[in-house]
Amino acid sequence: MKIDAGKCVGCRSCVPYCPVGSILAEGKDVSIDQDECVECGVCLRADVCPVKAIYMPKESFDYPRAIRMQFSDPGVQHPNFKAWGRGTEEAKTNDVTGKFGVGEYGLLLEFGRPGTGTRISEIEKITKVIRTMNISILEDNPLYGLLEADMSGRFKQEFVNEKILSGILEIRIDKADELEEVLNKILPLLRDLDTVVSVGLVTRFADDATLPVIDKLKAMGLFVRPNAKINVGLGRPLVER
Repeated sequence: MKIDAGKCVGCRSCVPYCPVGSILAEGKDVSIDQDECVECGVCLRADVCPVKAIYMPKESFDYPRAIRMQFSDPGVQHPNFKAWGRGTEEAKTNDVTGKFGVGEYGLLLEFGRPGTGTRISEIEKITKVIRTMNISILEDNPLYGLLEADMSGRFKQEFVNEKILSGILEIRIDKADELEEVLNKILPLLRDLDTVVSVGLVTRFADDATLPVIDKLKAMGLFVRPNAKINVGLGRPLVER
């Protein structure tokens, strides 16, 4: 996003609308920090500029910068996945899609949120470690498509310094006894990242309608937040339980 200096009247009406604080105002000079802008388009869609000085320049659509809007604007489609926003069904539809089966765990790491965002370089600090543990990173996820093909966990160099509003890394743990090892390895690393990370764990209810993993987490000193939400799948299951 950019602001046309020839049109801008310095009213600052747009400043509060940026989710990452990239709109800078000094006196009547208002501009957008191009390094910090995640191309989410909020300032433009808010339609608060009285002189229509905010616009999306052509270079916002050029790679590698184009991934900013693909991960930050829910109205922009990922070209390879025909999906919007962060580009994944995540685990909210697991009851229908069976993305994670019985005996498996899905670990979801969401990097960045409105107010901070994240650099791809921060996500890379975790993907490199994951690759050393022989854990599956799900391929039907836009972040996977940005990784180098050499299984190093590194992202392609042209994307590393790009900033996005948020990105979700999806990991499959296919052996129940590996859950503790994976969490003990990854969770301490999150504390040193220059962003916020939300951690989600996907599992299935047991036949007696309990979630045994909760006791396993408590034994590790981890507690499920009581305000977590449960999404009820209303579609016809595509897979057997």
